[in-house]
Amino acid sequence: MEMRMDFPRLVFFAYTILIPHLVAVTVAQPDLVYHNCSENVGTYSNNSTYQSNLNTLLSTLFSYKEINYGFYNFSFGQSPNEVNAIALCRGDITQDKCHSCLNDSRLQLPQRCPYQNEAIGGYDECMLRYSNRSIFRTLEILPSFYVSNPNNVSNEDVFNQALKTLLDSLRSKAASGNSLLKFATGEATGTGDKRIYGFMQCTPDLNESSCSICLEGAINDVPACCGNKEGGRIFKPSCSLRFETFRFYDFTAANTPPPATWPPSSPSPSDNLTPPSPAIQFQNSAVDECGVKLTFSGKKSNTSRTLILIVVPTVIISVLLISFICFFLKKRRPRGQFLSFEGETRTLESLQFQFSTIRVATDNFSDANKLGEGGFGSVYKGRLSDGQEIAVKRLSAGSKQGELEFKNEVLLMAKLQHRNLVRLLGFCLERSERLLIYEFMPNLSLHGFIFDPIKQTQLNWEKRYKIIGGIARGLLYLHEDSRLRIIHRDLKASNILLDAEMNPKISDFGIARLFAVDQTQENTSRIMGTYGYMAPEYVLHGKFSVKSDVYSLGVLILEIISGQKNNCFHVGENTEYLLTHAWISWREGTASSMIDPTLRDGSTSEIMRCIHIGLLCVQENVADRPTMASVMLMLNSYSLSLPIPSHPASFLRSNIDQNISSGLEHNSRSTDSDLSRSSSPINSQYIRLE
Repeated sequence: MEMRMDFPRLVFFAYTILIPHLVAVTVAQPDLVYHNCSENVGTYSNNSTYQSNLNTLLSTLFSYKEINYGFYNFSFGQSPNEVNAIALCRGDITQDKCHSCLNDSRLQLPQRCPYQNEAIGGYDECMLRYSNRSIFRTLEILPSFYVSNPNNVSNEDVFNQALKTLLDSLRSKAASGNSLLKFATGEATGTGDKRIYGFMQCTPDLNESSCSICLEGAINDVPACCGNKEGGRIFKPSCSLRFETFRFYDFTAANTPPPATWPPSSPSPSDNLTPPSPAIQFQNSAVDECGVKLTFSGKKSNTSRTLILIVVPTVIISVLLISFICFFLKKRRPRGQFLSFEGETRTLESLQFQFSTIRVATDNFSDANKLGEGGFGSVYKGRLSDGQEIAVKRLSAGSKQGELEFKNEVLLMAKLQHRNLVRLLGFCLERSERLLIYEFMPNLSLHGFIFDPIKQTQLNWEKRYKIIGGIARGLLYLHEDSRLRIIHRDLKASNILLDAEMNPKISDFGIARLFAVDQTQENTSRIMGTYGYMAPEYVLHGKFSVKSDVYSLGVLILEIISGQKNNCFHVGENTEYLLTHAWISWREGTASSMIDPTLRDGSTSEIMRCIHIGLLCVQENVADRPTMASVMLMLNSYSLSLPIPSHPASFLRSNIDQNISSGLEHNSRSTDSDLSRSSSPINSQYIRLE
């Protein structure tokens, strides 16, 4: 596009670009429904390069003519002053509403977070975030923002069960969306004549598994946010959900499927960006299937048309060439007979099953044989021709992340053998099918026992203590006794399986990581695991170690003793965080109040000692947490004195304290602008977890 303009085009430019900017400055925007200014990533100074890049990027967002399906990711500038931004609109709103909402956000957010390198904020219909670090294709679940409907439900049990079923179905539907839109709405019968309407959405740059993990975390936050309420909203950087007893979304728009490919008719940056000066550089980057970062840039000048004619065909040819190479390499990849591990190539032919064999064993993967469903696929019960019962994990077709987890699990499990680890019997890798075949556990998972009011009575203290010891032995083997040092990273009740004698076996090594023998810590930008069990240094900073698994074990121990989930511990009619209640009770000498009533006949001293050990495992200071060798010693040696635990990692973050300004924002009044982004009355109390 040439910079010379005749008079009519100049008038059009002023009308479409300059006038809206002037109007936006003079008209007050409604306050953001939520926002957070990240103070741990630094600040910028006035008139700095970073501020200039941020202003240019936010102006670019507003100047775009079209906002296809409400999602944009931008980069502008060069490191260390590069600014990255993500903008997302709710999947059912019109393009005009999306444009208006994002314009309000980009004007409000820098005012609410002046000179902060990183910020996030938005309304019900849209979200905007920017940072000086990379935020694209990255799962982030904190900070979280809660908004609850003030009305209570009439029948708590019926409503909560219907809500859980609805949200679980929406999670699966939203996560399976494409790179264009990961959005789902639905409804269910609640209590009386009321129906429950819900929506879930992820930023579409996430893969299916990351989206599912984020939404699962949001579902787990529902009791803390809006337990027993008729509605609630939970906002996270990578996803959001809402439910109400009235339809708050556009039914027609929400049920109109997007095109299967992206972009349908994506305008190039040069068509949509009108720069403040000819020297401004705009960058729009993406990552192809091979992990190659593709960056498109353009310099606005009188020679830009010539550059476009040269660069665009070159880029297209390059992308096609890279795609062809990826396709060729994928076709040449072995079908699974030989897999490499730590430089050692070993044949696994003896463990390889034919797909036809497993299909017959599971009755063609019938629903009657389905045992459960996880982040990367479903698990089925099967019976081989010799009568042996098996459990088959079938990874979701087309999941790139699933293939990584498949290889990881095969290679690890083939190496690991321990009585408290689930035994891998074999695998199948044919066409698009990836199957893992395990020994069958007749009592399924620990989750199905300790959180079930009926089944938990079958677990007396002797059995629970045996389960705690078995899990600890399995972790000790992974951390110290095996030839490899393994960090599990997803230890939770549903990943502890029980055999016929109720012996625990650790399962699901899909996201486990291998450590060198002398390695103590590793960083990652991909946070994967289950919200509530993950150590805070891992969630907040991507740092994990053997102490991350120790933290998860501490949460599990407290769940086994209390018989309640970590994120919705019930004390009378109140709901608290389990770790918070355990810490306060232990400090006040009333820890017996958290013990499952069915364990009253168990050894009180033994139970109290296990609560003590659990609190030692979840301490905020990583160095203070014991190693697994120490945990085993504490469990088996009653003469050993236990150190006094410090506060658990989640205590300061879940305890709402008026002295912690980041923990609670309270506004006792609701103005018209507060409600302009909402179609329902809301409780003007926002809880922000950081």
